[in-house]
Amino acid sequence: MTPPFTVTVLGQDAALAVAEEVTPHDGGRFAVRLTVTARAAGAAGLRVSLRLGRTDDPGWLVPGVFYGENRVTGCRVRYPRFTVADPDPAALESDAWSFRADRCATPAVFGWDAAGGAALVTTEWSPLGQAGVGFAVDDGHPVLRLHFPYREEPVVYDGSPTPRPADVPSYPWEAGETVTIDFDVYVLGPDRHSYSEVLRDVHRRTAARDLDTVPWVSLTEAADLTAWGLYRWHYRDEDAVLLETAAFDRDALGERGDRQAMHVAWLSGVPHAYALLRHGRRVGNRSYVDAACAVLDNITANLTPGGTFWGQWTRENGWNAGWTPNRRRVHARTLGEATVFLQRAVALGAAPALWVTAVRSNLDVACASQDADGALGSGYDVETGAVIDRFGTSGLAWIPALVSAGRVAVAQRAGRYYAQAVREEFLYGAPEDVDLAPTSEDGYLAIMAYVALYEADGDREWLDLACRAADWTLTFRYTYDVDFPPHTLLGHYDFRSRGADQASPANQHLHSYGLICHRELTRLGEHTGDEYYTRSAAETLACFRQFVAREDGDFNAYRGMVTERYFQTACYQPKGMLLTLSHAWCVGVLLLACEESL
Repeated sequence: MTPPFTVTVLGQDAALAVAEEVTPHDGGRFAVRLTVTARAAGAAGLRVSLRLGRTDDPGWLVPGVFYGENRVTGCRVRYPRFTVADPDPAALESDAWSFRADRCATPAVFGWDAAGGAALVTTEWSPLGQAGVGFAVDDGHPVLRLHFPYREEPVVYDGSPTPRPADVPSYPWEAGETVTIDFDVYVLGPDRHSYSEVLRDVHRRTAARDLDTVPWVSLTEAADLTAWGLYRWHYRDEDAVLLETAAFDRDALGERGDRQAMHVAWLSGVPHAYALLRHGRRVGNRSYVDAACAVLDNITANLTPGGTFWGQWTRENGWNAGWTPNRRRVHARTLGEATVFLQRAVALGAAPALWVTAVRSNLDVACASQDADGALGSGYDVETGAVIDRFGTSGLAWIPALVSAGRVAVAQRAGRYYAQAVREEFLYGAPEDVDLAPTSEDGYLAIMAYVALYEADGDREWLDLACRAADWTLTFRYTYDVDFPPHTLLGHYDFRSRGADQASPANQHLHSYGLICHRELTRLGEHTGDEYYTRSAAETLACFRQFVAREDGDFNAYRGMVTERYFQTACYQPKGMLLTLSHAWCVGVLLLACEESL
């Protein structure tokens, strides 16, 4: 069978002759080579289109960039959304989208009709420049697209809520010039989880590099550097906090460039204090242990009247709800993550009663909030502990803590409730800053939750859900090394992006938060015997042992600093730049993963 696709010349100024060669492979893959010759000079590009049958639900997937409709109704953060109901491009809505390839964790586009689906897969670059992917609906038919060179239309998303004009470059052909363009077509069945087999195939076919050649430093060196960085640049003894950010430029900005705030988890707080405590005890560093304990004492001594942790401390306003617009609402993901890692700190031994009490108090609120369907809260009232809303899947964050505390029945009911979202391939609402957007962080919560449930009772349903959650999460993980311009910082240092995650369709930059579940993803690989999971976990840990400042002045940072954002595409900053802030969570999750690996 030869998959049906068409090639269209985009542009008025060049006449192109296109010949195609299609080679079938196992797994429903067809390798396609286009040989393109210009009959005359001119500017033009190519569009490859694959048209599916009629459907009202094409289930779009562009890895790391687009998930179904992508932005649910009511989400207060504006970024690209698919809709056929009077779309407004000024509001970043459209029934057709096209993106440059480096926005994609894998440059691919998936879609389905009632009978089955298909995928088009390319690489970041082609002989015509950077490639692109896209999709559209034509008379009720989903259409998958590749572009050579890329096109970004109907508008460009640059990280702001205000769209920029479309970007539609063309290639300047010389008369008689011939190029070859390669891409893959996958023919899929009706199971929409079949995207995983495609991404696994791409991963297998591009996994040749020895991981030992990627990191700048060993596990031991990375642990030593990040422990120092967390203690030296983020810890403030006078307030017993880990500041969320520390500026690279200490001379010009100093404390004024540091965010005078600490979340109790997520951007700072308990998980990272736990990592410092664990490291300090392992290496016998009393200063690290005392700092970590002071942070944990501070957080656990300041619970809300409702019995949960607060969301955030700021120097200006003290303890508060965090980044949620409702100042009485604390976020379930932040609370659940803090509880999980406080439990792990308690498990190290010699824990103050204050820590144990704080764990119990938070879990009492979580259990009291569970409804008859098993749903846990997404937001809680700081005064009463009552559930404010249950939107999204951030309640997954409670499950590992519930399991660890022996409240397994509550965790199981919650696991069954959130299973529907895992099976529908749409998890959303975990970070405080992007509201109800799907994010890689939602996947990390799901992996941690379902691995914990499986290890608690051995039920294969939990293992299946953990695998599905991991497969979805790995759609955000880059399967290739982005080609950075050599004059940029990331290009000059030869940053290898394979193993990094796109933060979310709303926040299109690479980040390292996937290290938060390094332990669980590795264990999932061990439980299943599936090297895809263990290899993916190892690639992330290798990736982010790059750009750990080895000495003062390394990439303009100070020893032990780690940035949050690596700009791999045209979003927020030009491609190849690096955010010049060290983030407590970036330092902390790398320290955590190193300690677990050591």
